[in-house]
Amino acid sequence: MRQYLMISALASALAVPLAGTALAEDLKLAISAEVTSLDPHFHNVSSNNQFMVIIYESLVRRNRLAQLEPSLAESWKSIDDNTWEFKLRPGVKFTNGSDFAADDVAFSINRVSNIPNSPGSYAQYTSAVKEVVEVDPLTVRITTKAPDPLLPLNLTAVFMLDKQTHEGATTDQFNSGEKVIGTGPFKVASYRPKELVDLEANENYWGGKPAWDKVSYRMITNDAARVAALLSGDVQFIDQVPASNVPKLKQNENLVVATGGSLRSMYLMLDRSGKAQYAKDNSGKVLPKNPFDDLRVRQALSMAIGRDMIIDRIMEGMAIASGQVMPEGASGHVPEIAVPKYDPEGAKKLLAEAGFPDGFQLTLHGSNGQYPNDTQIVQAVAQMWQRIGLKMEVNVSPFASFVKRAADQEFSAFLASWGTSNGDASSPLKGVLATYDKEKQMGSANRSRYSNPELDAVIVEAMQTVDAEKRNALYQQATKMAMEDVAIIPLLTLKNINAMQKTLSHEPRLDGYILPQEIKPAPATAAK
Repeated sequence: MRQYLMISALASALAVPLAGTALAEDLKLAISAEVTSLDPHFHNVSSNNQFMVIIYESLVRRNRLAQLEPSLAESWKSIDDNTWEFKLRPGVKFTNGSDFAADDVAFSINRVSNIPNSPGSYAQYTSAVKEVVEVDPLTVRITTKAPDPLLPLNLTAVFMLDKQTHEGATTDQFNSGEKVIGTGPFKVASYRPKELVDLEANENYWGGKPAWDKVSYRMITNDAARVAALLSGDVQFIDQVPASNVPKLKQNENLVVATGGSLRSMYLMLDRSGKAQYAKDNSGKVLPKNPFDDLRVRQALSMAIGRDMIIDRIMEGMAIASGQVMPEGASGHVPEIAVPKYDPEGAKKLLAEAGFPDGFQLTLHGSNGQYPNDTQIVQAVAQMWQRIGLKMEVNVSPFASFVKRAADQEFSAFLASWGTSNGDASSPLKGVLATYDKEKQMGSANRSRYSNPELDAVIVEAMQTVDAEKRNALYQQATKMAMEDVAIIPLLTLKNINAMQKTLSHEPRLDGYILPQEIKPAPATAAK
């Protein structure tokens, strides 16, 4: 039976626009990625986080340039090395009418680390927290286990819930709609998993009534279908425009194409857990020793990839080749680390030195439609590895099933992506490259189970270093260590490409989120 949720359907149907509404028509968007849950603490993935920012809110938020701004906290300050104080915004209400207060903050932060079966935990953002103290209804003090200069930054990913309503609430209750209650500018009217999310304006939103009474997000993972929906007028806005369609869309006098930078990288992960069940000898038997434990094999696979060819032929220039986890200009970026040179002959020699002169069999896994050209990238990498002697198979699947299998360490080699939405190198260093440790909430997205204790120590030291310049030097040291060890194989950094009707105005965000509160009527339209 298809799961379907309808909230206040009758009220939605009979709603009358209030005086002063900016536009009479609704806003309809098509997005490329599927929403997997409406529980704001269950699955830390960008397609979900985009909606968390719309429905729920955090104490601190990021603007389109990843700079910190007040949200549910009007201000914050460091009391001492291990204590932060947050002054909460007065007069904020949840959509059920409850007042937002300090006890909700304590409850929400504590809930994050206690969500069962999460395929991607948010607990990495709260792992430093020792205690949350309610000083008064509008003041909280957060004590950390060690100095944590990044706490306000990390709390941008921790969304606030109503303690009275959500205590004991399960993820299933959120996904059914029963517990979808937040303080954000919009509330959910209906939700069909993998199909659509319909929103209604929160008329009591503390930040003022949004420009749109109703917003509809359609999840269309097929690029051609998404573009067709825009051209036909079925939707007014689409994300992740295929680069091949940009010239055609720019020629359409009724449309606008907006391009911006991003902090989302795509990379390959190689299994280090000891299993490597999809790495087999040429007779089809699982190799007795994991080939990816050998640095020479990891180096060979990286050298065998023509990143510029992927950028030119698949991404059509709408991405930047990468040899590290953070793009140029971001914290932790190391200028002297070059993009690995394409050297298939050198890769063959390294494989032979590692004991694989005739290669081996390997299946490369990936998602289908979650990220721009993800399937094509997997296919291209497989072809390049085939040229150095590997016998390749490709297996791609819808993101919901792919991410669960990846979280279970099923894959031997797979394409992955990380959006450093907070703009700080601690995000991928702690989330992707640190040793997986559930108790310490390290390595939450380290699905290859790569482990380097020396690297872990540098990452922890960096995150506890108050001086920003010294902290960045430690980030760079950690980046060098990880890349020299080929902990992952970086491929590229994406660009954000959106298209919309010319009646709309929107500037792309570095995190790639498409937020209706940031989509406005174009100046000429608004003046009519």
